[in-house]
Amino acid sequence: MGGNVRTALKGIGPGFIIASVVLGPGSITVSSKIGSEYGYSLLWVVVLAAIGMGIYTMMSARYGVSHEKSILQAIAETYGRWLAVLIGLSAFLTASSFQFGNNLGVATALQSLTGIEEYVWPLVFTPSAIILVLFAKNLYKVLEKLMMVLVMLMIFAFVTNLVFAGPNLLAVLKGFIPLSVPTGGLHVMAALIGTTFVLHVCLYQSYLVQNKGWRAADLAKGKIDTLAGVFILAAISILVIMTSGAALHPRSITVSTAADMAIQLEALFGTFAKFIFSIGLWAAAFSSLLVNAVMAGGLLADGLGLGRSMEYTAPKIFTVLAMLVGMVIAVFFRGDVVYALVLAQASSLFAVPSIGIGLFLVLNNKKIMGRFRNTAAQNIVAVFALVLILLMVYYMYHRLISFLGNL
Repeated sequence: MGGNVRTALKGIGPGFIIASVVLGPGSITVSSKIGSEYGYSLLWVVVLAAIGMGIYTMMSARYGVSHEKSILQAIAETYGRWLAVLIGLSAFLTASSFQFGNNLGVATALQSLTGIEEYVWPLVFTPSAIILVLFAKNLYKVLEKLMMVLVMLMIFAFVTNLVFAGPNLLAVLKGFIPLSVPTGGLHVMAALIGTTFVLHVCLYQSYLVQNKGWRAADLAKGKIDTLAGVFILAAISILVIMTSGAALHPRSITVSTAADMAIQLEALFGTFAKFIFSIGLWAAAFSSLLVNAVMAGGLLADGLGLGRSMEYTAPKIFTVLAMLVGMVIAVFFRGDVVYALVLAQASSLFAVPSIGIGLFLVLNNKKIMGRFRNTAAQNIVAVFALVLILLMVYYMYHRLISFLGNL
């Protein structure tokens, strides 16, 4: 039994990278804002989004263990290069939206720690990330270990603090029941779904599994890894909402700065809360900034048929481009950082339907997947999750039209 546990633990890796990419500053900011404004009432949204994330990530992992060819190459050969390009471009745009948020997260955290203007920090850390991506050897292994440490540290900090924050457990339990959507809460719901159910990251799980060298015999290990990553992601979002709901909501504190978010850690860390939170926000931002850009570059290059790994020139170019896009927007951005982070997460939904449809088509194609294709039960969950995304896209589209009409 002990040997089996050790074997399973050794297999955990891609799922933690998935968690570390999704768990960026946007996720922490959105969860903090939701807890401060709505208490525990939207915890059920995290569960639904996590179910969607879980089913599509496992679908992607199933493709990865059963094929050596990349999923976008399979899509290009079966459905046409145009669909692979569309999915690759959608993934790049979604990842770029996250990159903007990651740069803002780095800037906000370090401005809070040092007092140095926010626009300076993207100019420091984006070039550092570019150097690491282009010149670090065994990048996958380096990132895997780094992300596991950061994710585990963040879990420990929020779990410990939550004990001291003293949430209302009955109210927490009610929060997991989808009773209603608070007035004005749809845009933050969209942001929470957008930062928890991230389809370009789901798609990239197949690449991570293939990079790991897993095959059909490793499918059970892949499922454990996937579920572990999604569980950690959902658990941390829930922990942040609960902590913010316990520490900020009763005091009617609206989150508008990093300092506001840091208040939720005062129960345990007192006057050091600002520093602890800022360090955690920086770690989440920088780790996500690095790997998210690699995903963006790899998926766009593979969609175009120009190679899938950082051994090729095109993925490197597109990875650097994704980093630079996020950096430039963050440097010139002036305004409400918290609102911008929430909007970045919500707006990322616009590009994701094509990714979900592509994954769904491949995993239901008997010629491609054979015995690994979706079951009826898996399809029911997958369709439900895709409809959830499409509803949020529909809402955000009308919100965007309304906004543009008022300009």
